Amino acid sequence: MDLSKLKKRPSYPFETIAVAVSFSPRCLHVLAEAKLLSEVFNASLILIHIGEKTSEKEQHFVELMNKVGMDDSHYRVIWMEGDTVETILKLCKLNMVDLLVLGALEKENVLKFYLGSIARNISRKAKCSVLLLTNPSEQLRKYKKIVVNGVENTKTIHTISTAFYVAKHLKVKDVTIVNEMNVPGLAMAIADDSTAPEAKEIKKNMNEEMEESIHSIIEKCDTSGVNVINKSIKGKPGYAISKYAKDRKADLLVINSPDTHLNLLDRIFTHDIEYILAHLPCNLLIVHSRV
Repeated sequence: MDLSKLKKRPSYPFETIAVAVSFSPRCLHVLAEAKLLSEVFNASLILIHIGEKTSEKEQHFVELMNKVGMDDSHYRVIWMEGDTVETILKLCKLNMVDLLVLGALEKENVLKFYLGSIARNISRKAKCSVLLLTNPSEQLRKYKKIVVNGVENTKTIHTISTAFYVAKHLKVKDVTIVNEMNVPGLAMAIADDSTAPEAKEIKKNMNEEMEESIHSIIEKCDTSGVNVINKSIKGKPGYAISKYAKDRKADLLVINSPDTHLNLLDRIFTHDIEYILAHLPCNLLIVHSRV
């Protein structure tokens, strides 16, 4: 397999979906939602289990898939032991996965469920997009509202395009693109000796520049049938959009994958994605741009 194709492969369409499966109490719901998503996007489905392969587990898999209405001709199971994060990343890369679905995962032989730390590590290294399910169910939820981070970044055009792709397949009519205006950064842009009218004008110009940047991206996307809302909010990056998505009762929050090369400030201060992962407001799609 030519893995160099991954570097030029766009973030969508989702042709291959993988789901990391453990035997947690929510496993059935995670599988059911992954199965339904594979049908919505007409994608092949791969089930990944990190841990020992036993006859009991194999039988359990068969029973679970029967419950969600899928026979073995519609999915493939990969068993592998090793470090959870590194093994999942390796298998996704080798199988050209476009979307990795994660629910509650269980450490092998340990009664502990975890998601945040796994998602944090995977999102920094994954060569595919990652979907975190906060409350999976046997029925695919009705997605009504999608919130997208419109941060100024070269990745953002791919993230917004992917959000519209997802919206069309999930029949979502309401997509809000949010510009987070960093309050400390805004304060630095306004000189101490600026008059009130001058400060107001600076804020207005900054807001207009952000909106123009987003509009230029939207114009390049297929938005037919979608109500697009452009919203500017003030607050700490990550925290502000997470709160906005929660207050808006969004069904899905879509953000860029974090930058892999962190500078000194990134290592000292909490990265914006840390706030979102710590308190997931809804399902979260982390878009990895490979272009």
